[in-house]
This record gives sequence, C-alpha cells and structure tokens, in this order.
Amino acid sequence: MTEPRKLRVLTFSTLYPSSVRPGHGIFVETRLRELIASGQIESRVVAPVPWFPSTDGRWGEYALMAKTPAREHRNGIEVLHPRYGLLPKIGMSLAPLGLYLGAKAAVQQLLDEGFDFDVIDAHYYYPDGVAAAMLARHFNKPLTITARGTDLNLIPEYTLPRKMMQWAARRAQASIGVCSALVDVLRGWQIPAERLHVMRNGVDLQRFRPVPQARVREELGLQGSPLLMSVGYLIERKGHHLAIEALARLLPRYPDARLVIVGEGPERKNLQSLAEQLGVAQHLSMPGAQPNAELYRWYSAADIFILASSREGWANVLLEAMACGTPVVASDIWGTPEVVSEPVAGRLVGQRSGQAFAHELEQLLAAMPDRAEVRRFAEGFSWAATTQAQLDLFGRLSRARTQGGGRDA
Repeated sequence: MTEPRKLRVLTFSTLYPSSVRPGHGIFVETRLRELIASGQIESRVVAPVPWFPSTDGRWGEYALMAKTPAREHRNGIEVLHPRYGLLPKIGMSLAPLGLYLGAKAAVQQLLDEGFDFDVIDAHYYYPDGVAAAMLARHFNKPLTITARGTDLNLIPEYTLPRKMMQWAARRAQASIGVCSALVDVLRGWQIPAERLHVMRNGVDLQRFRPVPQARVREELGLQGSPLLMSVGYLIERKGHHLAIEALARLLPRYPDARLVIVGEGPERKNLQSLAEQLGVAQHLSMPGAQPNAELYRWYSAADIFILASSREGWANVLLEAMACGTPVVASDIWGTPEVVSEPVAGRLVGQRSGQAFAHELEQLLAAMPDRAEVRRFAEGFSWAATTQAQLDLFGRLSRARTQGGGRDA
C-alpha cells in the first residue's frame, strides 16, 4: 500500500540561520525542525540575503551576508539563499519588491527540481510577508504569514509599509501570530476571524535544561549574589540600560549583586559608559554574544533573568531561561503576560524604569520560587500543540486547493 505523499511546505523568510550566521532567526528554524520531526511534512527553505559586494571582515555583519552560501543543508533541510537588492536609507519601502524579485528565480528552481509545494509559509510580516504574497500570486499557491513582534508592533507606524502589510494580510489564506496581542493587530485590520490563528513558540526542552548552578558558575567564571542576567542584541529597545539602572538601585541592599549582559550590538559602549556613570562597572560583565547551544549554561548560572524590552511579540529568551530553572522579571508588554502567566515564572513590570525593575527584583528575591518548579512550568510550553496546529492548517489549505478553493482575488 502506497503511503500518502507528505505535505510540501516552502518556508520563506530572511530570518533564517546559515552556516556563517548560525544564530540568525534560529526561532524560525526551530519551529520548522519540530514540524518536520512530525514525519508528515517535507520542506525547502528560501532565505534571501541582502546583496553585498565584499566579504572583507572589516564590514562585519555585511561581510557575513556576502559569505553566505547560495545553497546549503542545515540539520537535514535544504536551504537556498538568493540575493536581493536593498538600498540604504530608502530601502524600507522598496524592500518587498526587491525581495520578491530576488527570490522568484530560487522558487522556480525548486519547482523545476520537482518540489511542487502545497503552501508558502512565510515568517515576519514585513518585508517578508509582503514579498511572499507577491510570490504566492505569481506561482498561484496558498500562503500563510507568521507575525513575530516588531513586524506588527512597530513597522505599521510607517504608512506605506502598513498598507502593504494590510494588502498581504488580505491575500493570505491564514495569518499566524506567536501571541494573541499580535493577532489583535490583524483583527483591527478587519481580517476575517477564520483566517487568524495564535500559534505560540515552544521551547526546546532538550537544549535548554538546568545544570548545577555552582558548577556552571565556576566554569564560566561568574560570581555574584544575586547573579542577574540579560540576554539579547545590544540595542536600546531591548532595555539593557534599565537592567543596569536596576542593578545600581539594588547594590545598597545587595552589595555582592552582579549583572551579566550576554549579547553584542551597537549599544555596547553606551551601556559600559552608563555603568561607569552609575558606579556599577565593577558589578557588570559583558561577555559578548554566545552560541545558542551554549546559552543554557548562562541561564542556569543566573538567579534571575531580566527582560526589559519595550517591544516583544513572544520572547523566546523567557522560556529558555525558565526551562533552565531561572525565574524572570520582564516588561509587561505584548505577548509577555502570556509567558509569565503564573507567580512561579517570575514577575511582570508595569513601568519601564530602573526603579520599577529594581522593585520587582527585590520582591522576587524575597520569595524565590524553587528552580525545579520553574522548570516544570516551562515544560508546559512544548512544541507539540503548535506543530499539530500547523499540520491541521497546512493540510486544510492543501485540500482546499486540490478541491478548487483556497484562492482569493
């Protein structure tokens, strides 16, 4: 008896890892890997990269883009990295068209090779989702677009990108939000309820796991009590400066406190200067970016994880920290209340200020949850429900197309 053909999904996003940028968009790859592990899906990935003329390391991130291979296998998944034009400064409004033009040949190549996919699954609404809507129209394929955060809680403030996203949302057979707050934005655009889905991110419970705190602190050369940690790209929006301000307010009561900020980015010098101005430089460590596969050690070393962002969709770092047994103190924004939904997980901060974070840190330190209980809470966020929801959705869209439906004008 012939087994039924697996559903064929074309994953489309500029947010996808490569051999030279292994941490870039890893959350998209993780969701896809979990989906493929179901045994019911076959996928190819088109992950376009902006064209850049030089691989000279002096250009930093741009040089890494230039070094990205045109095609590669990652974790058993075929990934194509076509180039697209992105003009500095004026590129924001033109990005979807450039992305579409750059990716179209790669998609056709996959079709010519026999990968006649059933659905395009795009990640990040702008410019990726808009470009994917153009591709879906050109190739006459059903489309899903996943919103992940700043694509819907920041970019719609710009008129032209908002109009393009609204056009893409009307064309897509389904829009997915990683939290309810993002879906509410789409609902406000009058997108029919039957096309809206909440599919939260899960956490890799094998990768992010507790290890003995004392041992890993010694291995990483970390000291401090309490040991606080913040992880993320060093930009203003991530709020690392608020964690430093909170540290300054904690020190009179906790003179051995220490803050570790894991990450790299343009705000490094400003953060170091702030620590010096506040007199806490000796209590701050900034070890730079760390491989995703090693983050569990840093999370496990911390007493409390801090996320002081001004904008987040569904912050994966919160679940990663909790999976390692570390409670969190986080800004009460967007999808974060859906993650920090029980006292055992930590505390939410209503006002984004160093004083407010210091207050909630003190409250948590006075009643710290058992780390094993924090881990058990995180175990409730496996990928199983999201994987099944995707299988149901993609299967429904494929059947509708086969039966002559599933396309919109």
